[in-house]
Amino acid sequence: MNERRQIHVEGIVQGVGFRPFVYAIATENGLGGFVLNDSAGVVIELEGDRQALDRFLIELREQAPPHALIEKVVCDAIPARGEESFTIAPSRDEDERGAIIPPDRAVCDECLSELFDRSNRRHRYPFINCTNCGPRFTIMRKVPYDREHTSMVAFPMCLECEREYHDSTSRRFHAQANACWRCGPEVRLVRPDGSELNEVDPISAAARLLRSGAIVALKGLGGYHLACNALDEDTVANLRRRKKREAKPFALMAGDIQTIERFCFVEEGEKSLLRAPERPIVLLRQRDGDSIAHDVAPGQKYLGWMLPYTPLHYLLIEDSRLPLVMTSGNLSEEPIAHEDSDALQRLSGIADYFLVNNREIQTRCDDSVMRQFDNREMMLRRSRGYAPRPITLSRRFAQDTLACGAHLKNTFCLGKGYHAFLSHHIGDLETYDTLQSFVAAIEQFKAFFDVQPSLIAHDLHPDYLSTKYAAGLDGVNKIAVQHHHAHIVSCMAEHGLDGPVIGVAFDGLGYGADGTIWGGEFLIVDLTGYTRRAHLRYVSLAGGNSAIREPWRSALSYVKDSLGKNPLALELPGWETMSPSKVALVERLLHLNLNTFRTSSCGRLFDAVASILGLCHEANFEGQAAMALEAAALEGIEDDYPFDIEENEPWQIDLRPAIASLVREVLAGSETAVIAAKFHNTLVSVITKVCLRLRKTEGLNRICLSGGTFQNMYLLQRVVLWLRQRGFQVFVNSKVPPNDGGISLGQAVIANAVVG
Repeated sequence: MNERRQIHVEGIVQGVGFRPFVYAIATENGLGGFVLNDSAGVVIELEGDRQALDRFLIELREQAPPHALIEKVVCDAIPARGEESFTIAPSRDEDERGAIIPPDRAVCDECLSELFDRSNRRHRYPFINCTNCGPRFTIMRKVPYDREHTSMVAFPMCLECEREYHDSTSRRFHAQANACWRCGPEVRLVRPDGSELNEVDPISAAARLLRSGAIVALKGLGGYHLACNALDEDTVANLRRRKKREAKPFALMAGDIQTIERFCFVEEGEKSLLRAPERPIVLLRQRDGDSIAHDVAPGQKYLGWMLPYTPLHYLLIEDSRLPLVMTSGNLSEEPIAHEDSDALQRLSGIADYFLVNNREIQTRCDDSVMRQFDNREMMLRRSRGYAPRPITLSRRFAQDTLACGAHLKNTFCLGKGYHAFLSHHIGDLETYDTLQSFVAAIEQFKAFFDVQPSLIAHDLHPDYLSTKYAAGLDGVNKIAVQHHHAHIVSCMAEHGLDGPVIGVAFDGLGYGADGTIWGGEFLIVDLTGYTRRAHLRYVSLAGGNSAIREPWRSALSYVKDSLGKNPLALELPGWETMSPSKVALVERLLHLNLNTFRTSSCGRLFDAVASILGLCHEANFEGQAAMALEAAALEGIEDDYPFDIEENEPWQIDLRPAIASLVREVLAGSETAVIAAKFHNTLVSVITKVCLRLRKTEGLNRICLSGGTFQNMYLLQRVVLWLRQRGFQVFVNSKVPPNDGGISLGQAVIANAVVG
């Protein structure tokens, strides 16, 4: 006798071709019934003989589509109905929502083949996609994932697309974004005033303009990019000037890895990252010689490259035959433009032309950035291609949780069940537009994932906009989480560690429990708390945010603290350009302790050394001085500088001997690259020595490294090597950024552990 079973499948099972896959294996096994999307995932009812039903359940898990992620399968026996045929039924939109929205995916090889096939009806159609690729998160309005819940609702399918959509043998069987030249979105080339250029092929025309030196704003998956010829020195300099982005590196796009290898070294693991369906920007070490325009990444050893991920990108690269700058469509530090009217308004002073289309972007989403470290991916910005895919944790959230994240590189995190839904990159919460984007995205995620937070985690800093947002929420339990505790727990959470561990948190700044600014911390950490066991010795800095924007202020403080003289008097390199009156004013503020703050920040230490060496006296973006110092460091140097550890509680690492030695070498004319390397080596020695002492006193052998300083590859590689050689287990962030983009995950996990 036939049996009938009802199966509920949860995970990433919408927008990945899961229903067509279920249809195929059900019909192959001769089963009747139906499959449908609901707000929690996928529902299947099957009827047939027991062997076929059992075989179906095995194939369901073993042969799932490549981008699906099955997390839970619940199977119940229900009464048979005598149903012999199998269908894909209409979706159910229910009150309880638990479906996981898939991230956007790069165009697949099969669609790419059709794109360049002159005989194919979608030849050169810039929105070609199928069940295995294309937009998902950025076009979704609500779950379940159906066309009427996406931006594609504005484009009724033509008869041919409709036929494919209902053809079980087609790759576009139930592909919700299915479209073609007849029925889908269209591209137009317009001037900054919105007037259209009457071009038969707008993409080819845009490619010609790029070759002639134009800057083109183009609408991608998650927002606008600004594109130009990456080999043209004048054009790149012009883009940098118009965008008001004086030094921060631009991202690049090339059509294939062979082109990228002309300019950078690309290891096998890095090739895999570049080719991944998420298509992140990957940081790669530059070659000498044949070079990209200098202003793409002035003073840097690494370039950020990505391969095309939309059909439009492929066509533009193919037609222009150029490597392109492909940077976010915004003015410096603003949110990326994603609405057409906003893009024309905000980018009209930057772009010469706009390549626009009439498919709405529902969620702005910057490109993700990563690099390879220790044969693993290391996330630096988690956004398009990865968000909103959840991070599955080993501990369940006791209640729905919202973690508001940090001030810089903000992300937020929603916790529900075993899932941490880390948002896409929001950015620095320094403008009203970014704050609006932050608030809107939280509401969107709450609706998508049916999360109603009763527990709110936020940073200790009272003036962060994320903290003020949390303070304005009523009727919820709020927990303030120390910044560096959150950094370390973000690393622990993704590795499934409960603690205690030795946590080394090095970064630019974080509000400390004693009211000072921390950033060079050695903590003993578990999920509910921490003990501060050691830190870099406090130094007073003058000027608040000015101390971050002007590394010379850090240099002044460190040199005065170490040698009793200011860098101007010592005639350090580049200091002859400094205003003596301004230096004297800052000296006086330090002397009187006016408008100053005490800090253990490793980021400000990097600033100081970069300025002492004459590499960077004024920073145009966060981390610029530290990046310049890393880029200057010479490989193969083993020497370091002296330092002391004052064993009061907590221990203080006194780097005055190191700074004094370093300054003397600068004044003696020693090579900048050697000094930069010795400074990095000194920090390696500091970390190793302190961790060895902590292992002796605490009996701990596991170390978590987190914080923005550990984006420095010169430092990180040596620290990890030295610690492992001494028998430590070392963990670093991989799935979430070590910088403040990973803070929200740590906040969420800590708050959940605290409430129990």
